[in-house]
Amino acid sequence: MLACLDVDYRPELTVAACVLFRDWPAGSEASHLVDHGPPAAPYEPGHFYRRELPHLLRVLAMVQEPLETIVVDGYVWLGEDRPGLGAHLYEALNRAVPIIGVAKTAYVTTGPALPVLRGQSLRPLFVTAVGMETATAAQCVRRMHGASRIPTMLNRVDRLCRES
Repeated sequence: MLACLDVDYRPELTVAACVLFRDWPAGSEASHLVDHGPPAAPYEPGHFYRRELPHLLRVLAMVQEPLETIVVDGYVWLGEDRPGLGAHLYEALNRAVPIIGVAKTAYVTTGPALPVLRGQSLRPLFVTAVGMETATAAQCVRRMHGASRIPTMLNRVDRLCRES
């Protein structure tokens, strides 16, 4: 099973969502999970993972099936040897599940990110990974369902967070 994760912050609570799907080209989810948690910690520049990681771990604890790969909205690496959200998640999961980071904007020191163009968009997504080769992760993102820049499952998990 594959999973896409996202988090939405509100003043009174934080919503974490997980969309499960069976194969990279899948156009519909197998299932989804939503966790309504406490408000997120304040944002700390350079330490975004501290704000989001606890919520991702809570929603992942609800998953009943073994995961092959997890896709997060954001970066795995912020630069050479600078862990981002995805790398911290990988460590928190005892390096058991590969993590792919898909970011919509370039980070100042993006480093090992591979740009991926999808659909007719001229704006790339920036893909980073841990537990698998970044080139393999980029190919997985290219294969994801959807004719637009943002894959269907990433759009779905984003909407699920905002609408729950």
